[in-house]
Amino acid sequence: MSRSRLALVALIAVLAAAFFALGGHRYLSFENMKAQQAALQEYYAAHAWQTALGYFLVYIAVTGLSLPGAAVMTLVGGAIFGLLWGTVIVSFASSIGATLAFLAARFLLRDWVQQRFSRYLRPINEGVEREGGFYLFTLRLIPAIPFFAINLAMGLTPIRAWRFYWVSQAGMLAGTIVFVNAGTQLAAIESASGILKPELWIAFLLLGFFPLIAKRIIDAVRARRIYARWVGVKPARFERNLVVIGAGSAGLVSALIGATVRARVTLVERHQMGGDCLNTGCVPSKALIRSAKFVAQAKKANLLGMKAAHIEFDFADVMQRVQRVIKTVEPHDSVERYRALGVECIAGEAKIVSPWEVEVRLHDGATRRLTTRSIVIATGAEPFVPPIAGIDKVDCLTSENLWRLRKLPPRLLVLGGGPIGSELAQAFARLGSRVTQVEMLPRILPREDPEFSALVAQRFREDGIEVRTGHQAKQFLVENGRKLLLCEAEGGEVRIEFDALICAVGRVARTRGFGLEELGIGTTRARTVETNEFLQTIYPNIYACGDVAGPYQFTHTASHQAWYASVNALFGGLRKFRADYSVIPWATFTDPEVARVGLNELEAKERNIPYEVTVYGIDDLDRAIADEEAHGMVKVLTVPGKDRILGATIAGEHAGDLLAEYVAAMRHGFGMNKILGTIHIYPTLAEANKYAAGAWKKAHAPQGLLRQVERFHAWMRG
Repeated sequence: MSRSRLALVALIAVLAAAFFALGGHRYLSFENMKAQQAALQEYYAAHAWQTALGYFLVYIAVTGLSLPGAAVMTLVGGAIFGLLWGTVIVSFASSIGATLAFLAARFLLRDWVQQRFSRYLRPINEGVEREGGFYLFTLRLIPAIPFFAINLAMGLTPIRAWRFYWVSQAGMLAGTIVFVNAGTQLAAIESASGILKPELWIAFLLLGFFPLIAKRIIDAVRARRIYARWVGVKPARFERNLVVIGAGSAGLVSALIGATVRARVTLVERHQMGGDCLNTGCVPSKALIRSAKFVAQAKKANLLGMKAAHIEFDFADVMQRVQRVIKTVEPHDSVERYRALGVECIAGEAKIVSPWEVEVRLHDGATRRLTTRSIVIATGAEPFVPPIAGIDKVDCLTSENLWRLRKLPPRLLVLGGGPIGSELAQAFARLGSRVTQVEMLPRILPREDPEFSALVAQRFREDGIEVRTGHQAKQFLVENGRKLLLCEAEGGEVRIEFDALICAVGRVARTRGFGLEELGIGTTRARTVETNEFLQTIYPNIYACGDVAGPYQFTHTASHQAWYASVNALFGGLRKFRADYSVIPWATFTDPEVARVGLNELEAKERNIPYEVTVYGIDDLDRAIADEEAHGMVKVLTVPGKDRILGATIAGEHAGDLLAEYVAAMRHGFGMNKILGTIHIYPTLAEANKYAAGAWKKAHAPQGLLRQVERFHAWMRG
């Protein structure tokens, strides 16, 4: 603790001790104040300003130090100064004193509390930043909640001091008037607890709900203002409860949930059911990766006790298998399945023409206008092609259109070192392309901790990939039929010749062409649709989820968001649910796989969150050794001195599958001790999680107790 904090603690302790040592708690008792009423009124008559100032300063000190007696002093204020001036003096003194207590708690404890309990406080902080004034105003109106506790608790939150002051003054005003008014009749009051009769308590409790009611009213006024331009457009009745635009992961789940709860749902898709995940993303890429991995495994046949394994394949056949896999999975997302579930499926281009109407241009040129109570935008995202000079001259491939390839590129350039670029670079290299991967940052997979990036980069080099980090693409050229990329690197300009280019530098939300601009629905800096915590746009009945809404662009996150969007859209009038992003896992399906949930070291340091690190090397795991996959690691971040998991990263064979245990632990609140106490089948890769927990336990073994046990065993031996 800093000297300034120690000095403040010492000052508060001295003042509080002096208060009790000098009998302040007795002076401020109800009985004493009632007995001294006449003398105080007489002194005030002779020394008005001195009395008012002294009372004002004492009141500030009592509330600022959170000492008992503020309620009695409020009564005395009414008895001495009357209703008007008593209310004015008490109102300002109590608010200033409360703010001093608030600032003291913030200075002394907020940083420590926020660091230690960051996981639990994150939703509270977000709520306070959004609606802290409403929360505080509500608390101030309910006298059953001690005001000093509110002062100290709010000091630990992000609410601004000025907002705390004026909201406190407004919120405490009603209670101040009641107590000051009661103080004008101090002689007739038998005890301080007798001021608030049961009916008055009920009135205050009802008043405490006023901010919540007021928020509903404000939301309704805002909605009315937003919908004002659509007066006369809203249908008297709706043909359906929900229209979902986009049949990717988010759209399919939204439609499914709506149909499951017997709502009338229409799903509109302009291209292919299943969206990017089925047709151009997750499914085809994993099919390609599996074929490429088989080729790589055959090259390691000698490690498995075989002299050699020879594989012959045609790249066109591999790509044909990819299409076969898509066709096999396709029925899961098909029109036939969803129609059987009760969803109306329409093929066409959807455009929102009013908050309750969607116009669909069918593929035959006809149009349909759908009326609906709510709309879910789930239009996904598409590959981003950066505006690099000359890129339009070199037939740029992306994760969306590369599946048309039937001839393996001899020399492949992959632009981008993130998950998509890395997965594709390794797959094509293993199938026989000479791959050069270009990344402008110092390392590939930059969101992961450096040792995981290094592990993957080393494997890439073993697979023959030329990894060029720290290279910024500047220009594409075509010279005498030769395709070239000019890069700026530390050593100067670099020229890279290639036959085919895959651009994998990121994805951008699909927000154009759906009527969002016309309705005034805004986008964020990340170019995703702007939504609130309930996934609502500026129109309360229009929602967005999945890649188009962000902040994560994963299929499983899109499905997760779809639950919130569809349930809020259908039942928001009764109850709304805030989207929960507290435990989001993901994986990069390179070899080795890299999977993560929660914090890694990079993020913990950026957020200044204390942590401990436990690492277990999978090269020591029996099953990994038997499978010739003895590489990778499990890295777990925990709260210092405790087994609560802040995050876990795994690199190795089936890392994405192994991570599920840590996802469950973080989601349901069990830690390393419970993982260690769980039986894991031998020999399996899942034992890596148990051994990591064992490493944590060993580092936290109670050394003092073990020494005592050692002495006990020595005594038992005689």
